[in-house]
Amino acid sequence: MQDAPWLSQAIVWTDFRIAVLLTVIVPLALLIWSAVSQSDAVTKLLVIYWRVASLLAIALYLLIAALPIGYLVAWFARMLLPISLWFWVDVNEEIEEMPSSPFKLAVTGWRWALTIYSVLGVLFQVPSLSCAFAPQTELIKQAEMTSATVCNVWLQAPWGFRELLHGTTKPWFLGTFGIMGLVIYGLYLSYFVFFRLGRSKRSAMGQ
Repeated sequence: MQDAPWLSQAIVWTDFRIAVLLTVIVPLALLIWSAVSQSDAVTKLLVIYWRVASLLAIALYLLIAALPIGYLVAWFARMLLPISLWFWVDVNEEIEEMPSSPFKLAVTGWRWALTIYSVLGVLFQVPSLSCAFAPQTELIKQAEMTSATVCNVWLQAPWGFRELLHGTTKPWFLGTFGIMGLVIYGLYLSYFVFFRLGRSKRSAMGQ
């Protein structure tokens, strides 16, 4: 595993904090706002978003256990986020036709901010994809080293998250939940792509 002098824990932790803001806090606030505003289109969009974004949580728990597949899942999750926000033609039209308001501005601003962040994140995490093919024992060994490598810096934020919320829980136990979540997610995604998508096309309201 190559050293990555350009990549530091500070950069990764900054990325993690931005991710929490854009992928958790803001969409949660918008979901509450959309319920109060009774905006069916935005509510539907956010429900779909949360289904897709759950893959980020799955990746987090896989990386807590230093499971190599977690790197690939985290990268793939960032690719899916912009798709979940812009794929639906009917939702796009309804949001565009909404009268100008702080709510519409907030929704539009968040969609663009998360899209730009996700695209940059996909590019930013490309070097980490090689870690998906490394042995788990090597990842754990590298993560405990002080030198910054492409793989170990991406484990620091998940491990810090575990210490904060799951300090007494073994990483392998949390990783088991990540694997179970990934299997369920994969089954649902396969069902959606091969069965529901053909019927609903790009209509979110028709699902």
